[in-house]
Amino acid sequence: MVETMNYTKLKVTKRDGRKVPFNKEKIMLAISKGFNSISENNYTETDKIKVLNSVLEEINAKNINNIKIEDIQDIIEGNLRKLNYLDVLDSFSSYRNNRTLSRANFFKREHGLVKAIEALTLKDASEEDLKRDNANVDGDTAMGTMLQYGSTLSREFSKSYLISPHIAEAHDSGQIHIHDMDFVPMGTTTCCQIDLLELFKNGFSTGHGYLREPNDIMSYSALAAITIQSNQNDQHGGQSLPAFDYFMAPGVLKTFKKQFKQTLMDSLELEELIELFDTKKLLAIIDSKKTINFNIEDFEKFYKNSNKIKRIFEFSYEKALKKTDRITYQAMEAFIHNLNTMHSRAGAQVPFSSINFGTDTSSEGRMVTKNYLLSLDSGLGHGETPIFPISIFKVKENVNYNKEDPNYDLFELACKVSAKRLFPNFSFIDAPFNLQYYKEGDYRTEIAYMGCRTRVMANVNHDKEITTGRGNLSFTSINLPRIGIKYGIISNKKCDMEGFYKELGEMMDLVKDQLLERFEIQCRKKVYNFPFLLGQGIWIDSKDLKTTSRLKPILKNGTLSIGFVGLAETLIALIGSHHGESEKARKLGYEIIKFMRNRIDEYVKEYNLNFSLLATPAESLSGRFVRLDKEIYGELAGITDRPYYTNSFHVPVYYDISIVDKLKIEGPYHDLTNGGHISYIELDGDITNNIQAFMKIVRVMHDNNIGYGAINHPVDRDPVCGYTGVIGDICPGCGRREGEGVKIEKLNSIER
Repeated sequence: MVETMNYTKLKVTKRDGRKVPFNKEKIMLAISKGFNSISENNYTETDKIKVLNSVLEEINAKNINNIKIEDIQDIIEGNLRKLNYLDVLDSFSSYRNNRTLSRANFFKREHGLVKAIEALTLKDASEEDLKRDNANVDGDTAMGTMLQYGSTLSREFSKSYLISPHIAEAHDSGQIHIHDMDFVPMGTTTCCQIDLLELFKNGFSTGHGYLREPNDIMSYSALAAITIQSNQNDQHGGQSLPAFDYFMAPGVLKTFKKQFKQTLMDSLELEELIELFDTKKLLAIIDSKKTINFNIEDFEKFYKNSNKIKRIFEFSYEKALKKTDRITYQAMEAFIHNLNTMHSRAGAQVPFSSINFGTDTSSEGRMVTKNYLLSLDSGLGHGETPIFPISIFKVKENVNYNKEDPNYDLFELACKVSAKRLFPNFSFIDAPFNLQYYKEGDYRTEIAYMGCRTRVMANVNHDKEITTGRGNLSFTSINLPRIGIKYGIISNKKCDMEGFYKELGEMMDLVKDQLLERFEIQCRKKVYNFPFLLGQGIWIDSKDLKTTSRLKPILKNGTLSIGFVGLAETLIALIGSHHGESEKARKLGYEIIKFMRNRIDEYVKEYNLNFSLLATPAESLSGRFVRLDKEIYGELAGITDRPYYTNSFHVPVYYDISIVDKLKIEGPYHDLTNGGHISYIELDGDITNNIQAFMKIVRVMHDNNIGYGAINHPVDRDPVCGYTGVIGDICPGCGRREGEGVKIEKLNSIER
């Protein structure tokens, strides 16, 4: 009977007043959601159709031309009650009421959205955390503020409509922190390790024009920056090039061939010797070269016994090599300048970029690494230390670690530059948890880190345990100190470790559910939502996707990470000392993080997804957690009495400890935190005049199985000329001594 009803004239009035044609499929969808929300039910499609027919009969009996959407929902509830589907009715009504409350409260003055927008409008970045939420967004600029408005609205929408209420409450109360919550509705992934060799092979499109395969190192470096910029618009996190030297090396070879051919032809023509050669065959031999490092004797048949012609070949080769070296330096310089000035996301943000390099032993790859480091050493226009890309030098025995290794000189140079510029940081392929994936000659198996510490390597698809084309999908962090406080310092008895682990496990399960919830949102997106990341085949296995393809089979190659902050404060709360102070705390700290890793590994087996444990960077999160905890528990010595919780598993920066002891303590945690980690060494003086000492620190990192490490030290800034770097008695930028001024004409010459 229902199928014969005519609903062509019936209109539905939506909540915003719009009238749309009646659609019985939407009613069936609403009914299905009600039935499907009942766990472990035995209902079938027949039950759903039974309710649908009853609802349609009641609507038809009204004989009306217009019906409100709320009236349709009332009719659905009435028929669920009439047909005795009371558990479905309860679930349907509960969901409906929650949505009604969310809509009613969303724009009230006391709602978090309005309060947040007031803060964005009336406060600057020094006063408001929201404006500092992303380190490379200037929250005080017009476009930066506009971006933050959008982020704030999206964040509140996510909490009201997309995230389960108990999970949203856990975030708001400070039990957990859902990172980049403003991007939940967009379904974006966090970050990606981009394979430029694959992308450049046949050219690519940015969506605003097609770019052909680059043919010299200047084009390679320019397109590398454009790639990072373009992919940043499809993801909310960082962009990384996992093997920058390998990726740029073909550009060096192409440039050298151009220079060699041009110099040789010009020289032969100048000496009126060009007629003696079959130039087509000569140029073909040059084109066939696979490296810039070849023997000029290969061209002996062209110059035979003529020393004059031989000298022309030798001169052309040496000149081409020098010009290529100079052009490569300019390309690296341009690359650094581009990534510190080019914008993404409506002009409010420079891309968060990272590059990994140091292991390509070819002459071309070595030339890239050398000139990149020299360009980094020179700084930006006024000598400023570049913020981006975050540079990471990959350390590997038999490649660059020992004096007899082919790239040892580049390791020395990397240490020298880092002693001045803070970068590069250092990653260690020989750490056992990194080395197990390494295959000599395959850059895809060399561990690479994002600048923010993210690490992606293990894969439930064991054939795809590589860095390239993969990244993090999303991550959420747990407030570890709060659990420690609850079961330690305020328990008025011996710390309750059984209770601690029980709640930590429950909190991890909650975060796991939230990550899966977000993963499903990501998987419902389409290829056209990510025109560069997926449309240009950046993400692994996305090259041949159709616009209608399901994304789960490819997205599951990424990682879902559970993070934590404040292990040190947690230990103080539980037993009165942190892991830098006592062996007891050291053992307990390792046990806690091992507990988390074991549970992560269980999730991997249960869901066949790449769950991982992340040593969360502190950023603004650690400040948020400690403020909330101080409101609850007051000021607790060694725990909430500072404005931040300690970064992940780190020994507190305020604690006086030797470099060796700090790295020995933190090293084992790198093995456990397979989603990413970093250890910092803080120096209190100028290290530029003692590079050997700097290198010793890097070696201590290597020997203690640090996966990713950085050495921080003071960097000065001249308030007059803006030069950033180590400044002794005289500023290298303007020649000014402390307390002196600088003549205007000299300052103007610096700016030029």
